[in-house]
This record gives sequence, structure tokens and C-alpha cells, in this order.
Amino acid sequence: MAGEDTTSSALEPAPLTPLTISSLTPEILNEKAARVIETTWKSGLPQWSWGEGVYLLAEVRYRELAGLPYPDQLKKWFLQWNTVTSGHVNNVAPGAAALFLAARGELDAEEIETQIERWLTNPSSVTISEFGAIEHWPGSVWADTCYMWGQYRLASALTNSDPRKIDEVGQQLSAHFKHLFSEKMGLFAHGSYRGTTLWNFWGRGNAWMALSMVDYLDACSALNHISPEINLVKEVLEQQLQSLRGFQPEYGIWDVLVDGQIENKGILETSASAGIGAAMLRAMKYLPSSKNELEKSGSLAISAALAYIDEIGVLTRTSAGTVLQLIPFGYSVIRSDRLQLWGQGLALHAISTLLSDLKT
Repeated sequence: MAGEDTTSSALEPAPLTPLTISSLTPEILNEKAARVIETTWKSGLPQWSWGEGVYLLAEVRYRELAGLPYPDQLKKWFLQWNTVTSGHVNNVAPGAAALFLAARGELDAEEIETQIERWLTNPSSVTISEFGAIEHWPGSVWADTCYMWGQYRLASALTNSDPRKIDEVGQQLSAHFKHLFSEKMGLFAHGSYRGTTLWNFWGRGNAWMALSMVDYLDACSALNHISPEINLVKEVLEQQLQSLRGFQPEYGIWDVLVDGQIENKGILETSASAGIGAAMLRAMKYLPSSKNELEKSGSLAISAALAYIDEIGVLTRTSAGTVLQLIPFGYSVIRSDRLQLWGQGLALHAISTLLSDLKT
């Protein structure tokens, strides 16, 4: 279209060479994880919010997979909060890690769960779209919600052996598909506003959706439950991941908008690639006909993303906290000057996924 500005993308540095998968041994992966964890805690987890939630869940999962104890700093973090909601669905996110710690006898999360459930069941707290999707803001449906709310709901389903909560997640995924999934592109828009979808195919939003779908399928498997939306979720997940494969550059990292949008072309964003790569590898068991393709693309995405973990354990080139943007170039804010908690969490999630694959 007239007026496109490609100057910023033209000045972007060349992508790093991906690490080789063969070099990512368990020893190297655990060393990277240790650096990510150490520097994240040194930087601080200052709020009960979504960034903290994404990171904490990733650390809990990593420690469980690696057979490592839960340190006191992790458990103490949850004990400092008297109020754990502050009027937004993003603030549900840390509850997922709390429920898993509680299920392992590491934390008393009863008050946390009570406060979150009270907030979620209050009709003045949570607004619902015309298709039944939980709104991220009143009148606005975002991909982020499926992860920030969905991880908590799935943790509650698994720790309470309650398949009805898995079905809630399936219903929310289906409702979000109606707002955000492009059949033509096979990708998810970041969000909609007042009934109009803004068709910006943001990378991390697609990572949130892919991971949410895989976690839903994992929960169905864990409880041996056939949820009503299970086939729909598999179908959409396969469409999305195959579309992402088609847009993946040879160096593995997707642009911040994954469809090659011209103003953002070459503006790389690592957290989305870490999350999408993890989702691809984890989805293989549910999409057997695409196994080889997903393994190749997912491994490349993770090995490329992990090349951006610096010497102190920060995933660089992670985009800042990103609200719904009216124009594509609004998504181009990349932060390498300071740690982003969601980037740390998705990097750790990618590491865990490779470690899990090496164990099987």
C-alpha cells in the first residue's frame, strides 16, 4: 500500500547463525537453563502479573522435568502477596504455577485459588464477547487470554482431576478461533476491537495460541478425556503450524509479524520463535502425519532462538509488552537492552521441550 515505511527493517542486523541441534546436549541445555533462571531472579519478579506468570510456570515445569528441587525463593515469591488479582485477566497467570506447587506439597495455594476464582466468576470482572470469548479488555478479544487464563484453568483441571475445566478451555479456544483465526492465512490475529479483527499476525500471539492448544491436548491426554472441541483444536493447530512453517526463514527466526509483512520484514523476535518451536515439537504426537515437518521446523526455531541467549542468560531480541496495535509497524518494538520476563519463560520452555525429547 502507499506510504509503507521499510527504513527500520532495512537497518536491522543480520540474523545470528542457529545453534546446531547436535550441540544442544542435556549438559548444555541445563547450563543455559541455569543461567536463564539465575539472571531472571537477580533481575526480579516485581509484580503479580502475566510476565511473572509465564516465567514461573516455565521454571516449575523445567524443575519437574529435570528432577530439581523447588528453591525457597520460588516458594517465598508466592507467600508475599495478600492480593493476587488487580482487575485484569492477565493477573490470573501466576496462579498456574501456584497450583502445581500446591499439588506437590510445596505451597498452600488455597487463598490464591479462592481469590482468583472469586474474580473469574464475578460477572462485573470478566466480560464475554458475542461468541463467548473471555475479553482481554471490555470489547476486545486477544490471543493472550488463551494462555494467561487458559494455563491457570488447565492447572486447576489437572490438579483437581476435573475434566469439566478442560472443556472450558476447549470452549474458549473455539470462541477465540471465531474472532482471531484466518482460514485464508492459517494464522491468528493478535486481537479484535469492538467486533472488528485487526489482521496483524503477531508472532508471540501465535505462540500463545499454539502453546494453549498443545497444553489443552496434553490435559485431555493426561485425564484420558475426550473433550468436545478436541478434533477442532487439532485441525486448527495443524493449519496454523503448517502455515508458520511456510513463513519460516531459513535461519529459523520469524519476523515480529510472522507473515512477512513488508514494514516488519527482517525485524526478528525471539520469544515467539522459542514458543512456536516448542509447540511444534510438542504437537508431533497429536499430528502424526506432520511429524517429520514439525520436527524439522520446530528444532530449527528453537536452535535459532537459543542462539540469542547471551552470556548472562538473557534472551535478547524479545519484543516489549505489546498491546493491540492498529498498524503493523506498531509491533516492531524489540528490547535487547533489558530482560523481558515472558522471553525468559519462553526460552526456558523451549529448553524443557528439547530436554523432554532427548529423554524419549
